Amino acid sequence: MRSTFLCCVFVSIVTSVFGQEYNAYDANGKRHGKWQKKYDNTDQLRYEGTFDHGKEIGEFKFYKPMGGTSPTAIKTFLKDNDSVKVRYFTQRGKVISQGAMIGKNREGIWTYYHNKSDKIMMTEQYVSGKLYGEQLTYFENGQLTEKVSYVNGKRNGKRTIYSDTGVALKEFTYENDKLNGITKYYDTNGTLIIEGNYKKDRKDGIWNYYKNGKLSEQKLFPVQKRGY
Repeated sequence: MRSTFLCCVFVSIVTSVFGQEYNAYDANGKRHGKWQKKYDNTDQLRYEGTFDHGKEIGEFKFYKPMGGTSPTAIKTFLKDNDSVKVRYFTQRGKVISQGAMIGKNREGIWTYYHNKSDKIMMTEQYVSGKLYGEQLTYFENGQLTEKVSYVNGKRNGKRTIYSDTGVALKEFTYENDKLNGITKYYDTNGTLIIEGNYKKDRKDGIWNYYKNGKLSEQKLFPVQKRGY
């Protein structure tokens, strides 16, 4: 009995001196303190982080089954805030994307990076997990390649596609994720070559076709079928 008591005292002293024990619970059965979880039947960490009476606080690192010691995602929880900062990484530790989440929903501005580069590839905005506002996509040289507007997760308004020198090549108009309105195509010099209208994802009305800046052809849509 005495040896058991001394052993418990020794373990308690070691824990207090060398660090907090992992995977502990508070008096109400809630996770509290430092936690680690491993994949079944392996020594590979699945996640590690700290709980404060059942609530995540600070950094939580997440790993893939064969990820080793390099986390593929880091979530930073604030004690008095529901918003969580999120970063996703390659196996070599390069940031792939980052933004914020509330619960399981993305919120605010998210940023994505080009492969093997720290240059921004795209930015987009979320409200309650749905795209809302401008989505901007960039070439590696920093030039804008596409700009499109979203409302409640659907494309609404103008979408423009650019060349790597900044020339607008295509302009579309959307309503509830469908082409609806004026559409224009330009050559690499920015000269208009085609223009027409869409209605619910289908060409509608007169479409104009240009050569060397002059009208060369017109077509009426939808195409009328000949009767016999």
